[in-house]
Amino acid sequence: MSLQAMSLHRSPLAHSPLSKGSPSALQSMGLACGTALVAVNFTHPIETVKTRMQVGAFSFSTMMKEEGFAALWKGIQAAWLREASYTTVKLGGYGPIRDALGAKDKNAPFYLKFFAGSLSGSIGSVFGNPFDVMKTMMMSNSGKQTPLPALMGQMYKDQGIAGFYRGITANISRACVLNGTKMACYDLIKGKVSDKFGWSRKDVRCQFLSATGAGFFMTCTVSPFDNMRTRLMNQPTDAKIYNGMIDCAKKTLKQEGPAAFYKGFFPIWGRFAPQATLQLVIMDNFLNLMGFDTI
Repeated sequence: MSLQAMSLHRSPLAHSPLSKGSPSALQSMGLACGTALVAVNFTHPIETVKTRMQVGAFSFSTMMKEEGFAALWKGIQAAWLREASYTTVKLGGYGPIRDALGAKDKNAPFYLKFFAGSLSGSIGSVFGNPFDVMKTMMMSNSGKQTPLPALMGQMYKDQGIAGFYRGITANISRACVLNGTKMACYDLIKGKVSDKFGWSRKDVRCQFLSATGAGFFMTCTVSPFDNMRTRLMNQPTDAKIYNGMIDCAKKTLKQEGPAAFYKGFFPIWGRFAPQATLQLVIMDNFLNLMGFDTI
């Protein structure tokens, strides 16, 4: 076989002469932080609409009339802090954990990839929970916006440090299912798409198609957890409506029926699909730009 033919048959996963292989954990999380801070600015309006739908009656036209277009970015300051903590770990930690488990190969068992995503997501949710609480309260507030420092001060005064970790059980469960599904499906679909169409894993077409598919499956599995998390985090600073995730689930089921767990499904999908696509495509291209292997 000629050298030219051999080069054409070389695996798309093979390292180029300039490839650095996989990034370190710190390098991966640094790139993930940059990715998250870029992507959240585009997806935050969808998150705001989704949150409003989950916490009560919602009318987009009323929101625009009474609060203005800027209301779509309520809570963006808390969202930046949340992304810089939560997403940095959940997205940046996946690759190093997956590699440590020996699951980097496209044919590695799905459960190992899922476990890697679940673990990085769960750890990230612990770091990001305080900002998640603040973001949820700021987005759901249809009145005059309270500045983030003032809201944090009021929360600390009313409930102490524990107030910032309300909904932590639901948030960890959500992050475990969300990131496990997202990263494992993305990783797995990428391998299938690459084999099917002959595209490299670094090809943006492969990344886009894989991320879109991952976003759909992620929405299907995480919607109930997302709804409970929103309800738990949106409780007033001076009152407690639910005694944890199980109590929230029981009361929601009793008062509103099983369909309530999928309330706002399409906005959730409308947010998760573009967010997953933006995050995963940007992250892969950051990795590629720095000479590292992509996810």
